[in-house]
Amino acid sequence: MTPAPITEHFVRAPGHETFYLQCGPDDGPLIVFVHGWPELSLSWRHVLPCFGAMGFRAVAPDMRGYGRSAAPRERHDAYAQEQVVGDMLALVDALGVDKAVWVGHDWGSPTVWNIASHHPERCHAVASLCIPYRTVELGMENLVTLVDRNVYPEDRFPWGQWAYMQFYREHFERATSVFDADPRALIQTIFRRGKPAHLGTLSPNARMMEDNGWFGGAERAPDLPRDHAVLSEAELCAYAEALARNSFFGPDSYYMNDAANRAYAERAVNGGRLDMPVLFIAGRYDVACE
Repeated sequence: MTPAPITEHFVRAPGHETFYLQCGPDDGPLIVFVHGWPELSLSWRHVLPCFGAMGFRAVAPDMRGYGRSAAPRERHDAYAQEQVVGDMLALVDALGVDKAVWVGHDWGSPTVWNIASHHPERCHAVASLCIPYRTVELGMENLVTLVDRNVYPEDRFPWGQWAYMQFYREHFERATSVFDADPRALIQTIFRRGKPAHLGTLSPNARMMEDNGWFGGAERAPDLPRDHAVLSEAELCAYAEALARNSFFGPDSYYMNDAANRAYAERAVNGGRLDMPVLFIAGRYDVACE
């Protein structure tokens, strides 16, 4: 069977423009794949043809701040979850669809959880990779209660593996400048397979505050060899070009709306209970979310 082609599109709504990839028939049931940090619609490149071939209208947007979607640079609150949810609802409105199956990963997960909990009438079902419901969308105050203190003693690691999130809040310009210094090296460094031996050990993220940032406090990401099993050279170039063009202000600003995101999550309908079908898939070697 010849794979269904992936096509490129734009949706323009008041105050925002969203680029998206699509595969499958226009009249198929809509399934929307929502990426996280620091990714692109391209992250779903292997998934879209599979669902398109099954008859779904499979769509993956560049999220606000990424790729060919609008990337405001003036204010962190442009990246609060309520704003991002609004982008996704405007997207499906423009597609002429009332309901979708929503699939999220990383920062895409709190977005699809928020869509399900605030707009259940827009959901056939919701799925999340790596991020369980009512975790990231409730902010750091909630996340630190989930830290395994056998691995991360509170006296040394008060934020546990989530210290990198706190680092954004206290040192945003420092964090962003390290990524902006060499986006290509960053993608080569972090886009790689998980390592079973790292399970149950300290995440490097836990040392973020004492190291003054990523990569042991370096001024840029190290120049590691590309993981050929994860990225082709063309894919690496696509990520690097998009992130260099937009800068990391937008992607990193997702971490800067803790209080607003928590207040938004607490306004969920039905007490936050989800009655639609739900799927959660954990990353087996995801040390950060272990």
